[in-house]
Amino acid sequence: MPRHPLRLISPLASVLFLSTAAHGQDHHTHQHDHDAHQQGHGHDSAVSASTGLDISAALTVEGIYHNRFSGEEGAPAGFGHGAGHDDHGHDDHGHDDHGHDDHGHDHGFDEGFNLGHSELMLQGQTSLFEGQAVVSLTEDDVSLEEAFLATRALPHGLRLKAGKFLSDIGYVNSRHPHAWDFIERPLVNEYLFGDHGLQETGVQLSWSPSPRTTLGTEWLQGDSERLSRFDEGGSEEQDSGPRLVTVFAKQRAALGEGQTLDYGASAGFNRQYARLDDHGDHAHSLEGDNWFAGLDARFHHDAGRTAGHGDWQLGAEYFYTERDLQEQVQHHDHWHAHEAFTERQDGAYVEAVYGVAPRWEVGLRSEALGLTNETIHAHPSELESSEASYRHSSQATWRFRDHAFLRAQLSHEDFAGQDESWVAMLQFNATFGQHAAHAH
Repeated sequence: MPRHPLRLISPLASVLFLSTAAHGQDHHTHQHDHDAHQQGHGHDSAVSASTGLDISAALTVEGIYHNRFSGEEGAPAGFGHGAGHDDHGHDDHGHDDHGHDDHGHDHGFDEGFNLGHSELMLQGQTSLFEGQAVVSLTEDDVSLEEAFLATRALPHGLRLKAGKFLSDIGYVNSRHPHAWDFIERPLVNEYLFGDHGLQETGVQLSWSPSPRTTLGTEWLQGDSERLSRFDEGGSEEQDSGPRLVTVFAKQRAALGEGQTLDYGASAGFNRQYARLDDHGDHAHSLEGDNWFAGLDARFHHDAGRTAGHGDWQLGAEYFYTERDLQEQVQHHDHWHAHEAFTERQDGAYVEAVYGVAPRWEVGLRSEALGLTNETIHAHPSELESSEASYRHSSQATWRFRDHAFLRAQLSHEDFAGQDESWVAMLQFNATFGQHAAHAH
């Protein structure tokens, strides 16, 4: 338990071709199709009456133009210990440089044109089961992002899912990039859980006693790149899975005509964490366990006007994590236990989106990372407090067609340990096929 209370608190030119024939045709459905995910995990589909089997496929294509016109990319202070890297990034003399290293974002954008996050989705379902596979397509990699089987007919509101999937903790974690309101993943989700959020292999059991309430738990292998990081080569071997357990609760309240409030809480415990810092003649390994807890809330207002005009939403998330670690130091092939430490970190964001005209919206988001930011600094090993990092973003989105949009975004990064940066981005995203209504 914590030693202090939690603080609540591709190419863009294709737009011209797509929009000419499409503008004004489709009924605007931007109440964010992923809202259906909040209660009941539903998927829209027309099951064939003759076969009882429905199979669909869809392709999402994304292109992003990225221009960092001041400052340099880097990791916020205290958060440079991503997967496969040493503690905080040290210079040639072993001093902590607070993230002035080449870690940055493993999946950051190149200057200029980027393919972004495109994906191919295959989905099938019968009256009893549904299956889904999502293949992620980037400039450098093709990978299996999700592949799971879920029940559709268990009694009493129960649902079982097994395979590889995005965890249902919080709000944004389970949503794919095309369903976000901003181009980038929130800092707290990226730096506490990973570049893809909390994405694991395991099983999930959820219970919806009513259409407005969902409770669930997940038993996961524990191979995520940040939350359940485990560097080989330390004093202990990795145990067999599952190593990570999460719980979540989601509730939807109707506040009046066209007004809803979705809110929830989530937590998780990872029983094995290891971060190795190898110096050649000796090594340090920080080993132990960690846990997290979070709160999320989102208010939606449907103005009932054409194509999202007048609709608005206000949302926020907060996550806190602690790592209870024992330092192990290796000399002459022998490991010796040293001091024990507790690292503490957190992060939050608040965002608002408003439909200024039919098919047009604007949004603002403010993020804070490391309001609590105590991590271990080596040589000598001690807890060190780092300042918080901030990012503020504004966006304007033109949804020129259902399930296709063009978005411009401007962000100001004020990361502790880094010079301030300004970043401009332009995003094109379009989905082709029946994928458009699936919930994430």
